[in-house]
Amino acid sequence: MIDSLSESYRDVIRAIGEDPEREGLLDTPQRAAKAMEFLTSGYRQDLTTVVNNAVFDSDNDEMVVVRDIELYSMCEHHMLPFTGRCHIGYLPNGKVLGLSKFARITDMFARRLQIQENLTRQVALAVQEVTGARGVGVVIEARHFCMMMRGVEKQNSTMASSVMLGDFREQQATRSEFMRLIGQV
Repeated sequence: MIDSLSESYRDVIRAIGEDPEREGLLDTPQRAAKAMEFLTSGYRQDLTTVVNNAVFDSDNDEMVVVRDIELYSMCEHHMLPFTGRCHIGYLPNGKVLGLSKFARITDMFARRLQIQENLTRQVALAVQEVTGARGVGVVIEARHFCMMMRGVEKQNSTMASSVMLGDFREQQATRSEFMRLIGQV
């Protein structure tokens, strides 16, 4: 993978009118290939491995919220980064998920070419799948470099997306509690 990507980056450097043999660019194709391999590592992960059996029996049936999970992804339209925060809430139904797994699930999906709306849904469905929760809520707030560095060049805009499943979708009080806990109300 690295060799193929390196050669492709060398071609890109040539195509934009640069010399890939120039001193400052000699190692750039290899470094860029390694970066791309890391930034797309979510394609080589699966939910079972990421969760690693960290689902535990629990009598807790009250809302659990994990806020401000940093995320870094790349939009599938321009292959430019978007960065932000993911907030996840769920209502346990006899099972709870190990705390670090929320960040690992978020990273697994974020490290793919992606749009924010789909990323939000993928995280919510994954948490629902592994916990069997009565409900799941996910909100992602992000800044998109495809809007900041090109096109409309708006530096201060953010996008928020949400997915509510189960009781978070059906029960207004549950949704409101979640939104209040993540600071959205």
